Amino acid sequence: MAGQVKGEAIAGPGADRRSVLGGAAALAAGLAATRAMAVSLPFVGGGGGDGPQAPTAYGTVRGQLDDGISVFKGIPYGAPTGGGARFLAPQAPKSWAGVRPCVKFSDQCPQLPPRAPAAWASWATNTGEGEDCLGLNVWTPGPGDNTKRPVMVWLHGGGYSQYSGSVPVFDGARLCRRGDVVVVTLNHRLNLFGYLYLAQIGGDKFADSGNVGQLDLIFALQWVRDNIAAFGGDPQRVMIFGESGGGGKVSTLMAMPAAKGLFHRAAIQSGPGLVGITPEAATAAAAAILDALGMSAHDADGLQRVPADRLLHALKSVTDKGEHRLGPVVDAKNLPRDPFTPDAPAVSADVPVIVGYNATETTILGGAPSDFDLDWAALKARLGPSLTGVDADKLIADFRRLSPGDSASDLYFRITTLRGMGRRSISLAERKSALGAAGAYVYRLEFETPVDRLRSPHALDLPLVFDNVAKSASLLGAAAPQAQAVADQMSGAWIAMAHTGSPNAEGLASWPRYDSRARSTMLINTVSRAVSDPYGEERKIIDALPPVAER
Repeated sequence: MAGQVKGEAIAGPGADRRSVLGGAAALAAGLAATRAMAVSLPFVGGGGGDGPQAPTAYGTVRGQLDDGISVFKGIPYGAPTGGGARFLAPQAPKSWAGVRPCVKFSDQCPQLPPRAPAAWASWATNTGEGEDCLGLNVWTPGPGDNTKRPVMVWLHGGGYSQYSGSVPVFDGARLCRRGDVVVVTLNHRLNLFGYLYLAQIGGDKFADSGNVGQLDLIFALQWVRDNIAAFGGDPQRVMIFGESGGGGKVSTLMAMPAAKGLFHRAAIQSGPGLVGITPEAATAAAAAILDALGMSAHDADGLQRVPADRLLHALKSVTDKGEHRLGPVVDAKNLPRDPFTPDAPAVSADVPVIVGYNATETTILGGAPSDFDLDWAALKARLGPSLTGVDADKLIADFRRLSPGDSASDLYFRITTLRGMGRRSISLAERKSALGAAGAYVYRLEFETPVDRLRSPHALDLPLVFDNVAKSASLLGAAAPQAQAVADQMSGAWIAMAHTGSPNAEGLASWPRYDSRARSTMLINTVSRAVSDPYGEERKIIDALPPVAER
């Protein structure tokens, strides 16, 4: 899902050796220590009641049934992150006595209101906001039945800035029924609460500050490792998957040493993260926030006392200028390198990955209403600012030759999608394939919705992967029956990936691994097929253009 799709800021893990984020041994030792220190307190309003129950390391939780699927909402996996805990690595929640009702989603991280397109109206939610946002949700066919099912952990989109894991299209019940899997969604810290890099401003205390949003994700994955068996899940078959900013989060986790071993498959949907943010750029963003607040350039401690709404006001004033962004920072600590530049990270070499994009991402992602009615002169003018030193007339002529029936607007969406999301997705797959270990499986979603001339827009994959066509009328409209045929294939492939590490599933054409020779790509539609180097001529034209700036 769109938001501030390009990013936010990133930092590194803390100096405290008890931290859960300093390598595999320190992770295990730190989690054990924080558990041991957790104060056992009664949960007010707890007790018995109807509904499925499951034990966790912090206390027993009670959920509710949804047509045979057990659903637990708002299970705390970390302590509140406000006040003196703001910008610091996550800590364990306090334990509770009795049975804690978990039937309501946790708050989402405080955030600026997203500018969601009308096509996403079906997914509207009224989730509360607050800095006590480290909660996760579990859908399972059978808690406590001693069955080891694959676990699918969803990382939501919205750049690194917005939304939550509680959006209706992320409901995991149908995936559970279809594939006998356990589905987990979660909330974590976003925007400046999760990615404001203060290490160079505030010193060692804030060494983790710019990456605490990612560290929350690792903390949640540790919770899955240590607790999911009680919910019928297999901690040795965990798949992380995400779209848009969630794909960037997946990409980044694949390069973080502290995440190694916590997941075993991955999927990156319309969100390949190739690079992080430099410490210098991230420090400049933090300085701009302090300046917008009228605070001293070195008063990182003071930021812990500023009300959340004032921080968001400052964030808006800074990001509206377009000069700074927030997201994972290559800090030589939590994130020691760019996620997939210049090559794929060796730390996740054994993790197979699905990576792909939608055929016309830019009908929603970064587009303008006028883009749907371009003539040829307007197309050249629209493309011009991003094509310095490029013969735009030749570029347009080359694409018209390859797609003579396309309108100027068709070519605009095709060129901008291929040059952005398409090119980056292919680059990630090429680099992953070059490791020669676990493979990459590439797709391009070509199914089209008739709604608002959107064709195959950003986020169209969400109801298809989650098999939630019925929850997505505003996006799919009259195409819902055809969309279900695509959802059957796409959700089936993702479920197969969770089970086996390969997306090859019954009802879907054979899906080979990607390599730079055959470039096999699954073209997903009502009838899907794998094709070697589809749109290869277009790819070569795009590859010859100057790359779009990624930082």
